[in-house]
Amino acid sequence: MINAYAAHEAGGELKPFTYDPGELRPHEVEIDVLYCGLCHSDLSVIEDEWGMSEFPVVPGHEVVGRIGQLGDQVTHLDKGQLVGLGWHAGYCGHCHSCNSGKQNLCGEAQPTIIGHHGGFADKVRAEAASVVPIPDSIDPSVAGPLFCAGITVFNPLVQFDIKPNSHVAVVGIGGLGHLALQFLHAWGCEVTAFTSDAKRNEALELGADHTLNSRDEDAVAEAAGRFDMILSTVSVKLDWNLYLSTLKAGGRLHFVGATTEPLDINVFQLILAQREVSGSPVGSPTTIAEMLEFAARHKIAPRVERFPMSRVNDALERLKNGDVRYRVVLEAGK
Repeated sequence: MINAYAAHEAGGELKPFTYDPGELRPHEVEIDVLYCGLCHSDLSVIEDEWGMSEFPVVPGHEVVGRIGQLGDQVTHLDKGQLVGLGWHAGYCGHCHSCNSGKQNLCGEAQPTIIGHHGGFADKVRAEAASVVPIPDSIDPSVAGPLFCAGITVFNPLVQFDIKPNSHVAVVGIGGLGHLALQFLHAWGCEVTAFTSDAKRNEALELGADHTLNSRDEDAVAEAAGRFDMILSTVSVKLDWNLYLSTLKAGGRLHFVGATTEPLDINVFQLILAQREVSGSPVGSPTTIAEMLEFAARHKIAPRVERFPMSRVNDALERLKNGDVRYRVVLEAGK
């Protein structure tokens, strides 16, 4: 049996929930959970914000733990090995995306917390192909957010071949943005943070070379033609045409924050300067492994607030109120 915390209705409080996962499948592993990050996507699924939640919902897709059981067809992982599990708990394994190493784009991928029980529990199961070993030099107590927030901001650097001399701006210095600054700084980029004056010093400490007050339209306008790429981590509507104007010719406005508002974009800004607008999800298992290696080498780590898992509802309330700096990690068994 697996002991978890679940919401039984949209917006419901998480309560203790025990379920029988059945027999372990040949290509599955069971992870003994040590820590699990709390992400805004967990909150969105609990509240059925996207209209795809299946209740009861056991959230948690930033899992860190040790392999407790191995399916009889799993040969690349070992019992007791420290691993992580992110947004996906399995892939189809046969589509073009899977066969080309882009499992994160698999149309039949199994989300860890939608139609599947996640990591707010003492154990969690997943297909072995979606589980990634964690380097020994990474502190497991802060590693969880790397499996969602970390890979979300790292993946575009790989996919779009961002050069070390690129000038990249980050919109929003929160759970995603604070990691983006660290990765971009270590990548060698010239980094600008679009943020509030209240977070200016923190942004500089995290790796930004410059800051711009995102609430000052004149200051943003003065940055016209400056950036090779803008990485937007926010989920709110902004004046995207203003931000497009700050891109160089051939520059890219890239979304990793899930804004639900339609984008109101002047297409001439794209055509005349050959600019691009794009978005991306989390990365493939291979890219996650590369991200972990890069983070270990450059000592990149999320800044977290820790809660015992038994206080998950307190942690959720803090996240709802926007009080978290910058991620939450729940400790299992407490």
